[in-house]
Amino acid sequence: MSGLAWAAMILVIVGALNWALVGLFQWNLVSALFGANSALTRIVYVLVGVAGLYLIFLSTRLVQRPRA
Repeated sequence: MSGLAWAAMILVIVGALNWALVGLFQWNLVSALFGANSALTRIVYVLVGVAGLYLIFLSTRLVQRPRA
C-alpha cells in the first residue's frame, strides 16, 4: 500500500470516528479542535471527503484487477 493510500485510510478512519462521536454524544471533535465554522475545519472535511473518494477509486481498481 502506498503512502498516499495509508494517508487516505487514516483520514477516512478519523472521519468515521468523528461521525461516531457526533452520532453517539452530539460532540464534533473536528469542530472542537479547529472551531465550528473555521476554514481549517472545512479543509479537514474536504480532505476526508477526497480521501474517501480516493479509496473508492482504489477499491474499484482492486476489483477489476485480474487474478493470477
